[in-house]
Amino acid sequence: MSSTVTPRRFHAPLAQEDEARAGYYALLGRLFYAGPDAGLLQTIAGSAGIATAGGRLAGPWNALAAAASATAAEAARVEYDEVFVGTGKAEVTPYASFYLAATGREKILVRLKQDLASLGLGKVDAAREPEDHFAGLFEVMRHLISQGCDDAALQNQRGFFSAYIERSFQGFCLAVSASERAKFYKDVSHFASSFLVVETEALKVF
Repeated sequence: MSSTVTPRRFHAPLAQEDEARAGYYALLGRLFYAGPDAGLLQTIAGSAGIATAGGRLAGPWNALAAAASATAAEAARVEYDEVFVGTGKAEVTPYASFYLAATGREKILVRLKQDLASLGLGKVDAAREPEDHFAGLFEVMRHLISQGCDDAALQNQRGFFSAYIERSFQGFCLAVSASERAKFYKDVSHFASSFLVVETEALKVF
């Protein structure tokens, strides 16, 4: 996802908590887009103990850091492909609309494209994945947080999160955790689920 028509404007520096939120979304977007390279694994492995959210993310984050330390980049790449790409059909579908099936996937995609356009966002020409890929949704949330946290910005965050992430992430993370092929990504999904539970609660009271 990339911003295409949003004009440049000054944004006040983000609070530390919001910087952390944006960073977590950026990381999850990267990890669910493709398997991590050696540099990213090393960065995660060396960052144990930095999780925020009142300590609620410390356990899941430290578990992810330990998993990154014990995982080779090639193994992580193969695992990602086996779990999320597969041959013919992925074992775990990384598209939010799959977990919102009651609404109808085509309707969700149409609404998502409209919402992205209203935010000045859209899929870059080179992107092949549909807009509801979790990696793209997480990147949108990172972008929305980067716009600041005044009332209007928070409303955008709440609205997007509620429409596309809040009711879909648990099914997705449970599917990853249940995968027999997932090893490193079990810890990724555990951290993702823990973080998004905190987000669900926080966005209701911001």
